Amino acid sequence: MKNALIDMPVEAGALKRLQRISELTVRLIEPREYARPVPVETIADVHILFCTYPPENFSDMKCVELIQLASAGYSQLYPLGLAQKGVAACNARGVFDVPVAEWNVAMMINLARNLRGMIRNQEAGVWDRRSEFQREIRGLTVGIWGYGGIGRETARLAKALGMIVFAMTRHGISPQLNTYRVEGTGDPGGVLPDRVFLTGQEIEFLARLDFLVLAMPHTRHTAGVVGEAELRALPDTAFVLNAARGSLIEEGALLMALRKGWIAGAALDTHYQYPLPADHPLWHFPNVILTPHISGSTLSPHTSERTWDVFVQNVERYMAGRTLLNQLSAAQLNGE
Repeated sequence: MKNALIDMPVEAGALKRLQRISELTVRLIEPREYARPVPVETIADVHILFCTYPPENFSDMKCVELIQLASAGYSQLYPLGLAQKGVAACNARGVFDVPVAEWNVAMMINLARNLRGMIRNQEAGVWDRRSEFQREIRGLTVGIWGYGGIGRETARLAKALGMIVFAMTRHGISPQLNTYRVEGTGDPGGVLPDRVFLTGQEIEFLARLDFLVLAMPHTRHTAGVVGEAELRALPDTAFVLNAARGSLIEEGALLMALRKGWIAGAALDTHYQYPLPADHPLWHFPNVILTPHISGSTLSPHTSERTWDVFVQNVERYMAGRTLLNQLSAAQLNGE
């Protein structure tokens, strides 16, 4: 018999699926979107944990064998030493691909047509039909740095819109296996990019882009991966989109790039401080679109449905001794 602890808002249909699994008991606690201590008697005998943040007293979970995160990011697991303890962990990769990819496409169109400028004109009662408000993105080149689920779904949408797609990866592109994916989305075969660049080819990758889309996790390898050299390598007509992690771009370099015109503008959904202070200079650039970390649509009903679907599928797989979906490698669990 395995014990599962759920620290998430309940999705009724999925919970019923879970409760039908033999040799499994299910325990619910009041969900919280932050780490906090949980009574020892509640967690000491738990084998399977479903949460966004493990308990602060995780060391009291002596029996845990599997953690399913409700987030795509997994840096909250780094301090726990899961790989060394033999604890399997899976993230919610694939759950957020659709909304984040749609955000990427929306921002490319809004930046290309200078939607912010049109809205300012509307508010001021100004009739302005300049060509900068009439650009198309068809035929433009988007460079996707990181080619996981979000990158692949962004590529699929971009290709449907007639764009040229470049991909920047550490090790090349291969088919996606044992990864959660909404049916009909993404690029499971890894065949959509017009050109693939590898580590060491960053400047060549950046030099011909109209849009740079960051779609990679935050690790010790990716923190500050976009700095002055990378921003200078972009054409001054290019836009930068970051719905991944704010720390992927060096803050000072980004501010300098916007002030000096190294790039044409940016759309940012992830930030350097939460919430971004009202006096932060990024608020005041006319060519920057800021959104408050909502590209993943956490409050959408689809998010809960998909997250629970990953969890239930993984519990079924785990109980049957089958390969898990979205399982994180030892290197990933160690932040590499």
